[in-house]
Amino acid sequence: MTATTLVTHRGRCHCGAIAFEVDAPTRLVVQECNCSLCSMTAYWHLIVPSSRFRLLQGAPNLATYTFNTGVARHLFCRTCGIKSFYVPRSNPDGYSVNARCLDPRTVTGIDVEPFDGRNWERSAAALRHLSQG
Repeated sequence: MTATTLVTHRGRCHCGAIAFEVDAPTRLVVQECNCSLCSMTAYWHLIVPSSRFRLLQGAPNLATYTFNTGVARHLFCRTCGIKSFYVPRSNPDGYSVNARCLDPRTVTGIDVEPFDGRNWERSAAALRHLSQG
């Protein structure tokens, strides 16, 4: 299996009300953002094109939070409060999945790259390619 071979990973929120699938390599490359929201929630961003993300259950249980420009749609489980995925401002044509919410049985490793979200305007372009098919 090569690094570019995609497998289907399953993920969910803490209570299981929200379930989803994402197609990605078995070894993940994620971004650890230092912005106020991501650093407070320990979110590891696995950004993928929308074609590689599927919500399996729980759409009515999702709550949306927006701030600043309102472009990012932060989606939370109404029951347990976990943000297992969202539509990021940097990649509004894709999804950012929290790698910490994926079933670890399909993940062979995770490479964490720092992302300077505190200086978002200067840094965001470095993520744009991640949601391209």
